Amino acid sequence: MEKIVRMHLIFHGTVQGVGFRWRAETICRSLGLTGWVRNLWDDTVEMEVQGRSGEIEEMERQMNRQHFIEITFVDRSPLPPDPHESSFQVID
Repeated sequence: MEKIVRMHLIFHGTVQGVGFRWRAETICRSLGLTGWVRNLWDDTVEMEVQGRSGEIEEMERQMNRQHFIEITFVDRSPLPPDPHESSFQVID
């Protein structure tokens, strides 16, 4: 069984104004991932996501297949898991 990991992700490309955060919330919840997503001032999208690494990879694959969303690069940094987190949310 894969251990639970947490990742800090910054998505670059056409990721604001295209439904990215709402689509990320739907995909993450469907995969059982927890965390949050928000827009940043520099037209990137920031996410902290937690779950099994395979599900996190699947979330990224699904996000890359969305209409209007074009991810050109993702900055990834591992974080310690948060044992108290239980949902995924969009932060405005």
